[in-house]
Amino acid sequence: MAGVRAWVAGARPRTLPAAVSPVLVGSGAAAAADGFELAPALLALVVAVSLQVGANYANDYSDGVRGTDAGRVGPLRLVGSGVATPTAVRTAAVVTLGIGAVAGIGLASISSWWLVAVGAVALAAAWTYTGGPSPYGYRALGEVAVFVFFGLVAVLGTTYAQLDTVTAVSVAGAIGIGALACAILVANNLRDIPTDAASGKRTLAVVLGDRPTRALYVTLVAVATGSLIWLAYLAPQSLLGAVFLLPAARGVDAVVRGASGRALVTVLHDAGLAELVYAVGVTAGLVLHG
Repeated sequence: MAGVRAWVAGARPRTLPAAVSPVLVGSGAAAAADGFELAPALLALVVAVSLQVGANYANDYSDGVRGTDAGRVGPLRLVGSGVATPTAVRTAAVVTLGIGAVAGIGLASISSWWLVAVGAVALAAAWTYTGGPSPYGYRALGEVAVFVFFGLVAVLGTTYAQLDTVTAVSVAGAIGIGALACAILVANNLRDIPTDAASGKRTLAVVLGDRPTRALYVTLVAVATGSLIWLAYLAPQSLLGAVFLLPAARGVDAVVRGASGRALVTVLHDAGLAELVYAVGVTAGLVLHG
């Protein structure tokens, strides 16, 4: 039986900035329009974190039973390592996603009921990333889904739940957050190209190959930088988010220099830290602007 530490590791805590950051920026955009509301923000945070952790467990389960986690470098895989049974990990995924669904219904009840439909699509995307008969994560669509759900949907949805509208600030922030969330996945998949290719998992990194994937990582950081410039035009205090360039530059340097294997685990950490720092800095600036 897996212990608490194993379950925490299996939840892949280094990916949690991808869940927390969009809620921060979406709430910052609401604050910049003098419309911040605590209850919707907290419910949006529960939804985002539950979807992220649930998707991680679902990914662990699906990849584990398919055998694509065998020999993988990086964070602990519960099923692939034999630490937990497939049934236990699948149950953890269902329970965690269920918590997100309940929080999502609560969020819709105090904002707009059409958000239930958005949440249902997000839940389906979390499960079918590597689950089901035709997982889109095996067809080079993972980065697209991350940009949509952990960038556009998460940021704009958080803002909408508080303002009943979206703003140019929230759109600019959503693009930056989406790009950095994608960078986390690109770093992960760049590291896993050898094992994914051998197991038949066609991630975008496998399809593109090593060098183009490294170029994609750099491009995503550049897109986030461009979105910050746009934000600074709309709300100058948003430039506080420029601190994200410190961990981002460290990760870019490692990627450009050809880091591979376990060295890319550090890049994965830097990518998550860059997104979180971007979100905290931008949010602080938007609050000051409001």
